[in-house]
Amino acid sequence: MESLFDKNQQYFYENTAAQIILGDSLKILPKLKQESIDMIFADPPYFLSNDGITCKGGKMVSVNKGEWDKIGTSSTQISEKHKFNRKWIKLCKRVLKPNGSIWISGTLHNIYSIGMALEQEGFKIINNITWQKTNPPPNLACKCFTHSTETILWAQKADKKSRHYFNYELMKEQNGGKQMKDVWVGSLTKPSEKKAGKHPTQKPEYLLERIILASTQSGDVVLDPFCGSGTTGVVANRFGRYFIGIDTEEEYLNITKTRLEMEMDGK
Repeated sequence: MESLFDKNQQYFYENTAAQIILGDSLKILPKLKQESIDMIFADPPYFLSNDGITCKGGKMVSVNKGEWDKIGTSSTQISEKHKFNRKWIKLCKRVLKPNGSIWISGTLHNIYSIGMALEQEGFKIINNITWQKTNPPPNLACKCFTHSTETILWAQKADKKSRHYFNYELMKEQNGGKQMKDVWVGSLTKPSEKKAGKHPTQKPEYLLERIILASTQSGDVVLDPFCGSGTTGVVANRFGRYFIGIDTEEEYLNITKTRLEMEMDGK
């Protein structure tokens, strides 16, 4: 595929259906050609690494994910978080095609800032998807309800001429002939999807399968600016879409590379 970058770009890994890049999306996205992307899925930092504890595999563990999931001090965190969200969303708008769309996942720690940033940067929210997890970790503090959902916002450019793609018939077919609702129920990521390595916020493949099939067509270009362990790329390639992924962590891009190779080999 012809390069979609305006300037020379080095790739961490590249094959006939994907390019993954080691670097900061805030620096890489400006190099992408304007309006060259059909769909974006973003799972940005939630900024919940606050030295607290959670339960994983029946054991008490730290909630800290890494330096990439921390921002500012308590006095500056809110403004810095929102400034960061507006900046990367603005860059995504620049590379998104007029009829393209963007999906962003998050929890209460970040999703309200993201929703406001989308509107401030000229997007119109199409749907507010609630992903209900059937096997969430328990709440150890026992001072509130168990956190069992995440929100996924689906948006398009607010321009009146924008017409996002939606495969309504396929979604209806997959839902037993009935209109699909905006509450999606399913489990956390299966261990079989972590054979190449583990990522602390890895999304399950079935979630990305629904998103990609609902809003893209064969041959479309899918971008993930925080691609982590590469679930977006694996599913995009599986269904004949071209993938561009960016991440700051080499450890996670090695997982992405392995998973993409396994997908191409049919493993």
